[in-house]
Amino acid sequence: MSEVFQNTLYYGDNLQILREHLPAESVDLIYLDPPFNSNRNYNVLFREESGDEAQAQITAFDDTWHWDTTAEATYHELVTSPRVPMQVSKMIGAMRDIVGRNQIMAYLVMMTARLTELHRVLKSTGSLYLHCDSTASHYLKVVLDTIFGIQNFRSEIVWKRAYAHNDAKQGAKQPGRIHDILLFYGKSERSKWNPVFTAYREHYVASNYRHIEPETGRRFKTTDLTAARKGGDTLYSWKGNKPPKGRYWAYSRANMEQFEREGRLYYTKQGLPRLKQYLDEMPGVHLQSIWDDIPPVSARKAERLGYPTQKPLALLERIIQASSQPGDVVLDPFCGCGTAIVAAQQLGRHWIGIDITHLATAMNKWRLADRFGEEIRQAYTVIGEPIDLGSARRLAQDDRYQFQWWALSLVRARPPSGETGSKKGKKGADQGIDGMISFIDDADEKPKQILVQVKSGAVKTSDIRDLRGVIEREGAAIGIFITLEPPTDAMKREALASGFYHSQYWDRKYPRLQILTIEELLNDKRAELPPNNITFRRDRRAPINGDQQPLV
Repeated sequence: MSEVFQNTLYYGDNLQILREHLPAESVDLIYLDPPFNSNRNYNVLFREESGDEAQAQITAFDDTWHWDTTAEATYHELVTSPRVPMQVSKMIGAMRDIVGRNQIMAYLVMMTARLTELHRVLKSTGSLYLHCDSTASHYLKVVLDTIFGIQNFRSEIVWKRAYAHNDAKQGAKQPGRIHDILLFYGKSERSKWNPVFTAYREHYVASNYRHIEPETGRRFKTTDLTAARKGGDTLYSWKGNKPPKGRYWAYSRANMEQFEREGRLYYTKQGLPRLKQYLDEMPGVHLQSIWDDIPPVSARKAERLGYPTQKPLALLERIIQASSQPGDVVLDPFCGCGTAIVAAQQLGRHWIGIDITHLATAMNKWRLADRFGEEIRQAYTVIGEPIDLGSARRLAQDDRYQFQWWALSLVRARPPSGETGSKKGKKGADQGIDGMISFIDDADEKPKQILVQVKSGAVKTSDIRDLRGVIEREGAAIGIFITLEPPTDAMKREALASGFYHSQYWDRKYPRLQILTIEELLNDKRAELPPNNITFRRDRRAPINGDQQPLV
């Protein structure tokens, strides 16, 4: 097994990567948000894997969780392998008897295999947060109780992920579903925990911290300076006042004199002193299990990147601050658009991200560069991407969809709407559009489009003519033709015949149709494009502060 790489992006199946690359007890904190879309008819997920009708209706798992030969083999391994703890084997066997052979069971089998490995790589002082929803959380808790031990369950955290909505018009017969669940487990009783405090509610501040100090503008409340029991120097007279009958001063005369010098005494109309407690000196409310103070990443949020399952950065920052220390290793085995990775980098932790799509890997690289600067690229490693023409050819032969998404990443293009990593994506309705780049180039700030087409096989002049027609049909500004095979001279002439796009902002001409080979892109050749492209919304640049991890 190879040594753990800190600050590493892995492309591939996280189960294989966990087994081959991560040693036991090498990770301090794990956050995972597995792909699971339950915004469907709940009962449909429990239909047996038989018949075309059921297959057509069950789309919640997007080619990820199906009871197929892989799920069957994984189940068999969990039940029979001596590497798997006996209690886990018994649990998954009983679960299949209860749930049946369907999408939910496929999900639980595949998650059990991965959670077993995640438990192995987690340090004894580490913690795991599993992000899920009410469709499967009760099953997942049984799985986690079995793997981690009931005694290591810490909390079921409820995160309010959406605002109130009413589905009654669509026939819903239940309350609006607006929360996600975070199942929080420690590896042992030694798991790390840093107290976290949240801000007081406005109504609490208004009712309790009613006083405002005229000299400083600071809010404060007052507390009693008397006690029920007699202490040391507690029977003195303070400015002619003694404690009420049956009460004593809670502080000595020396402490009262110190409070007076610091301006911390507040006198009632009766002249009785009370102690000021300033709002800005209070830590806040100790973190509770219902998190409704972190809003979702709405369409208008500055941090929104256009990734469908993006989680707020504040959510991951809270988890990382609560359950790790600077310099610890944070692992996200389903890293998606990289929110956990960005939060870990920002808070001075090392990180490992794994995802099974090249689109996610590309978004992680771009997001890190947008937020921390291009120099961040020297501070992490990417494993699993093609690094030369030979490995690019192998990827094209193994999986042309992943080759396409990887090729698009080389020019920072995104797949057309609806294609975010599943083979069921719309692929531009098969109209010759594999990817798109948006940019703004005039005063009205209306986005313009660059269309991208990727070819992994033989290419010919008619391919260029076809793309030229698509550019004209769609009213696009520029077209990019990415090819694994070298273009012919006739193809190059056809591309030149398309002319130029003139940029108003930059007063410059750009070739209207550009041909780029994979070999050229691997050697850092770039398309000639206006510089302000907005393919994915850019992450805001991180502030420089003491918590930010150095780039070395």
